[in-house]
Amino acid sequence: MTSDPSASPDLPEPTPNVPVTPTPDPGKAPDADKTPAKPGKASEPKLTRAGALWSALILGFLVLIVLLIFIAQNTDPVPMTFLGWHWSLPTGVAILGAAVAGGLLTVAAGSARIFQLRRNAKKNFKAAQRG
Repeated sequence: MTSDPSASPDLPEPTPNVPVTPTPDPGKAPDADKTPAKPGKASEPKLTRAGALWSALILGFLVLIVLLIFIAQNTDPVPMTFLGWHWSLPTGVAILGAAVAGGLLTVAAGSARIFQLRRNAKKNFKAAQRG
């Protein structure tokens, strides 16, 4: 094997004056400014943060409606005991309360991790500025 790439038997012979067109990456979206628009058709709208927020709000309201129906249909009281306290709640309210408590625990754990990552990033940024 030689160090000359043009003499390597593994590579095809180079062809002069042939423009090389890059192959598109299937995981990457095409650039909007490079893609020609079809005549007579409007370009497709881009997803914006406001549009994503609107979609999330609609989905949230649909989940809220389903939860309200669940609570309204499960009104039988359930006896509860915690650390010596005794009370009763409707089944739907008790399950909703457990779900909210689980969500709050998840938010607390996620917030602690985000704080930890930000502190490390700030420390690394300051170390890179000094060095």
